[in-house]
Amino acid sequence: MEGLIKGLVDVALGAHHNDDPEEQEHPQRPDRSSWADVVSGDQEHQSDIHSSHTPQHRQSNTEQYPPQSHYQDSQSETFNTSQKVDEDQDGWQTVGKCSRKKHKVPKENWNSYKLPADKQEYSNEVEVGSGVEPSEHELTDLSSACNKLWDLDLNRLVPGKDYEIDCGEGKKAYQKEDMAQGSLFTWVSDDVFRRPTFSRFLSLLDNYNPHQGYKEVVTPEERQEQDSFIEEISRTAPIKYLHNYLASKGITSQSYQDFKRMMTNLWFDLYGRGGTSGSSSAFEHVFVGEIKQSGEVSGFHNWLQFYHEEEKGNVDYQGYIFPRRRGEMPDSETQLLTIQFEWNGVLKSVSSTLVGVSPEFEIALYTLCFYAGGEDNHVQLGPYEVNIKCYRLGNRIGSVFPIADSS
Repeated sequence: MEGLIKGLVDVALGAHHNDDPEEQEHPQRPDRSSWADVVSGDQEHQSDIHSSHTPQHRQSNTEQYPPQSHYQDSQSETFNTSQKVDEDQDGWQTVGKCSRKKHKVPKENWNSYKLPADKQEYSNEVEVGSGVEPSEHELTDLSSACNKLWDLDLNRLVPGKDYEIDCGEGKKAYQKEDMAQGSLFTWVSDDVFRRPTFSRFLSLLDNYNPHQGYKEVVTPEERQEQDSFIEEISRTAPIKYLHNYLASKGITSQSYQDFKRMMTNLWFDLYGRGGTSGSSSAFEHVFVGEIKQSGEVSGFHNWLQFYHEEEKGNVDYQGYIFPRRRGEMPDSETQLLTIQFEWNGVLKSVSSTLVGVSPEFEIALYTLCFYAGGEDNHVQLGPYEVNIKCYRLGNRIGSVFPIADSS
């Protein structure tokens, strides 16, 4: 009887209408699903997103958009099952969770990011010598190039020194029980949020309407934030390496200014998703996340966004997803996690994220795989074997995210 009631509830909530490649579930026969299938599902809005099987992306002057799904005009229904209880001015407690002190991300520099270009102040250019020049081997081996980006991520955080996480208990993707006693992040050092690329990245997160299908309005100040973020990360080693790599392949111009404009367009230009033009962008989908009108979370693969939303009480961490390989359970040192959580009361059954990496590293990694790779990009990132899954919307990034590789 309990199973019957659960099944009826799932149908009522649309649990069987799941076309997101990041969270397709297989509750009936989980033993028949591959790990990659469980994590990605390979079906994220096939009406929205084209997957490319060609090994290398070629730019085209013609924007190609596949047929779009049409949603109702009413706002996406969110199932606000997560409740907050205000204890005092300084903290909050989610029902069933351990209470914790509320911590505000330092924002003292955010207003300056909206200033005109001639009033912006940036970090010095990184000095790494020949380290940002790809080798002949790296130019022919995408995995080696991605691993080089990992080595060049000088801003990557150190677990236990810069932050601490508590993975809680594990679960399978189709299980809905909350297996985490508290939050994923125990603490993150304030110094992290004062690092220029981290701070500029965080200032972008509140520029978006999370509900898919609603037209985004970009103000001149927000456009300046986008430009200044690209300028800031362009002074770092991972982005310099990315430019040299793509220029060597003839994918981008040798001009660094042209390259920066290309990066701004790739990540921030608006396109249609969910039946509405100008309602989404690569940055919004991949890093911020979107809530579908069917009541599902799509995208949302960034640890900084997760931490920021968790601290505001909008994210309820539910536990990690069991890895396919035995004996590889995550711990406080793990920097590639596959997890389950609720965002604004809406479930994200499966989400994978790289924890503690810098914004410039993720932008460089995903851009490299988009231009120089295919749909599946099996690469080595330090100690982790990863599949960078990349879906395309014509000449744009539809979705891109890491999957713990089981091959």
